[in-house]
Amino acid sequence: MMFNISCRRFLILCTVLIPPCVFGFSSHGLPTSSFNESFVRLFGNDHVVFLDDGGKSVEISLDQSSGSGFASQLTYLYSYFSASVKLPGNYTAGVVVSYYTSNADEHKTNHDEIDFEFLGNTGGNPWTLQTNLYGNGSTSRGREERYALWFDPTQDFHAYSILWTSAWIVYYVDDVPVRVVQKVDAMGGDFPSKAMTLLATIWDGSDWATGGGRNKVDYKHAPFIAKYSDFVLYGCHANPAGEELAAETCGDIAADLNTFNGLTTEERGKMENFRVKNLIYSYCNDRSRYPTPLPECNAGGKSS
Repeated sequence: MMFNISCRRFLILCTVLIPPCVFGFSSHGLPTSSFNESFVRLFGNDHVVFLDDGGKSVEISLDQSSGSGFASQLTYLYSYFSASVKLPGNYTAGVVVSYYTSNADEHKTNHDEIDFEFLGNTGGNPWTLQTNLYGNGSTSRGREERYALWFDPTQDFHAYSILWTSAWIVYYVDDVPVRVVQKVDAMGGDFPSKAMTLLATIWDGSDWATGGGRNKVDYKHAPFIAKYSDFVLYGCHANPAGEELAAETCGDIAADLNTFNGLTTEERGKMENFRVKNLIYSYCNDRSRYPTPLPECNAGGKSS
C-alpha cells in the first residue's frame, strides 16, 4: 500500500512505497557514472587527469607543488557510493588517499563525515585502510578502525563502497562488508544525518599518517598517483544545505535504501572472517582512549 510520510525536516511531503525490511543490500545493476556527469575538480586542477576520453576513469596526484581532489556535483542524503581505486606503489609514507563524504563546507562547526582513508607506508610495507565517521561535529569522539588488506591495492583496481541510510552505515571492500555501524539512540547527534558531498583526495599527511607522524612524505618518490574508476552514486539529491530533497528522485531510492535491515548471514560470516584476520585497531577496544566504550560498541547495533 502507499503510505504518506511528512518529512518536515526535509521541508517536503514525501510519498513513498514502504516495502518490508530485508537483510543485505544488492548493488548489482546500479549504473556507473563518468567524471563529467557527476564530479568537478576540487583542488590541484592540473593534477586531476582523465585516463580515457569518456572520463570514466581519472587519476589524482600529489607532488611537492600540490595535492589534488574532486567532489560530486550534487549533495546527497542517504546513499550508496562506490568507486574502484588503485593506490600508488613503492614508498608512500605520509601519503593519504581518501574516498569519503562530508558537509564541512556547509556546516563548519557541526559537520558530518563518513571516511575511507588509505594510509601510505615505507617501501615494501602495505597500505593501511582506515574507516571513520563523525556526526554533528563530533570530532572529539573519533570512531577510527584500521585494517590490513588481503591484497596489494597498488597492483589493480578494487571496489570501496559506502552504504549510508538513516539507521545504518556499512563499509565494503570488493563487496565484502568490513564494518557495520547501526545507529542507537544513545549516539545522539553523532550519527551522520545531514546531506553530504562525495569527495576523493590525495594529500600530505606527514604529521600523522605513517608511524604516528615519524615517517614523512619523501618527494623524491613523487608523483604519487591514485586512480579512480567505476563510480556509483545512488542516493537522494539534496540542496547544499541539506534541507530539501529532490522529490522527483527521492521516493524510489529512499524506499530501496530503507529496506536494508542488516547483513545477511553469509555477509556477516564474511565480515567476521575479515575482521579476525585483518583488524589492526578499533576504537571500541581502546580502553585507554575510551574507558567507557561509546554506545554503539555495546548496543545491539554495535560497531563491528
